[in-house]
Amino acid sequence: MSITIKDVEHVANLARLELSNEEKEQFTGQLNAILKYAEKLDGLDTDNVEPTSHVLPITNVMREDITRESLPIEKVLLNAPDEEDGQIKVPAVLE
Repeated sequence: MSITIKDVEHVANLARLELSNEEKEQFTGQLNAILKYAEKLDGLDTDNVEPTSHVLPITNVMREDITRESLPIEKVLLNAPDEEDGQIKVPAVLE
C-alpha cells in the first residue's frame, strides 16, 4: 500500500488544511516512509507471542476497601458553613 498525492490532498481537505505543492510532495514521501517501515513487521514471526495491552506488568495500587468508624456528626458539622437539623445546609442549586 502506498500513499498518493491525492490521498494527502483528501486528508488535508478533511483537516481543513491548505497545503502547497511542495508540502504535498513532502508529506507523501514521509507517509510512504512510515508505511514502508511498518511493513517490516509483516516479516516477524508472532505466532507464539501473546497479545498485550502494556509493555510492563501493571497492578492495581489501590488499597483494600475496609469499613471503619465514621466521624461523629458533631465533629463533621464543625466544618460546615451552615447546618440545619443535623445536615449541612448549602445554597439551593435549583429554582
